[in-house]
Amino acid sequence: MLMVQAEDTRTAIDEIHNDARFYHQETIEHVIRIMRTQLHEPLSLEEMAEIACLSPYYFNRVFHQVIGIPPGEFLATLRLDAARHLLLTTSLSVTDICFEVGYTGLGSFTTRFTQLVGVPPRQLRQLVRQEPLSLAKVRNTAPSPLTLRGLSGHIHIFRPFKGTIFIGLFPKPIPQARPVSCTRIHAPGPYHLAPVPDGTYYLMVAAFPPSEDPHTYLLAHDVLVGVQGPLHMQQGKANGPIDVVLRAPRLTDPPILCALPFL
Repeated sequence: MLMVQAEDTRTAIDEIHNDARFYHQETIEHVIRIMRTQLHEPLSLEEMAEIACLSPYYFNRVFHQVIGIPPGEFLATLRLDAARHLLLTTSLSVTDICFEVGYTGLGSFTTRFTQLVGVPPRQLRQLVRQEPLSLAKVRNTAPSPLTLRGLSGHIHIFRPFKGTIFIGLFPKPIPQARPVSCTRIHAPGPYHLAPVPDGTYYLMVAAFPPSEDPHTYLLAHDVLVGVQGPLHMQQGKANGPIDVVLRAPRLTDPPILCALPFL
């Protein structure tokens, strides 16, 4: 009798936790939708928490648990992603774009954009205006898969795929700036990344259809993504192979900020 009661109690607690996770997921998605509509306006932690009907402390903690980064950092990635889209799809000046996405100073905008995208805004615009991209010229850092050090595994896509798969190891769960180690493959299957310093990382994967147009990779309209982490690297390698299943992007996925495939 006591065992049955204990089992019923555990079941009830599990249901409460599942309901809380579902509620938190919906709440965070609602806040992210508001973020996307107000990129040009200041949006403080207190204001986001009020939208979520939570205290600022609890909202910050829940957002971090669901997304992997704080809400302010997620909002910053959305703003820079919007800036990149405006750079590539409009003739607006860099100064106009800076203010359009909520920055108040051109210097801070340019510095942050360069740090997290990987190239300055004007240079990015120039790169996509050059001759069609040849991926054969893009740097491939994959060492021989015969080495035992580094990070290895398989990329899985449960649908027919033809194109290019970029694989990078990042210190945060955001594909931004230059990855610590990276490679690319042209079909689902095995991959290998070079050894990296000991630490905690996130494996971020993005698969694109075949194209010589840089907009395909920078605007990411038809992309599949996957992430694994946190991964703990010790003595130059992970504890076993790391497999990734690719899927369509979700609202809660941070945008791919790094300037693929120019890094």
